[in-house]
Amino acid sequence: MNKLATCLLVACAAISATAAQCVDAERATDVEIRKEPIAGIYNAPWFNYLADIKEAEKELGNDLEGASDAEDRSDAWEEYRTELVDADKDYVQEMRERGYRAGRVTVG
Repeated sequence: MNKLATCLLVACAAISATAAQCVDAERATDVEIRKEPIAGIYNAPWFNYLADIKEAEKELGNDLEGASDAEDRSDAWEEYRTELVDADKDYVQEMRERGYRAGRVTVG
């Protein structure tokens, strides 16, 4: 294999890995992180939710740092997304048990 072909293969591999990372990041971040607590109540469940989000972000950073290939990076992003969803479900459930509901708007 000549030098040009080798360089092209390396460049294509790098572009593919970057594109895969972008897709993984986009898919993981389709989960919205709450900016405000339900009903404006700053309580233990809210702070637990924030702590869960920070922990998920820290784990994502560690997992991405230790990733050796595109599959590892994809797994890290999927785990991050799962943790975000779990944190939100736990928070909403805790607030429901306390009598608060997350607002929902339906148009149409």
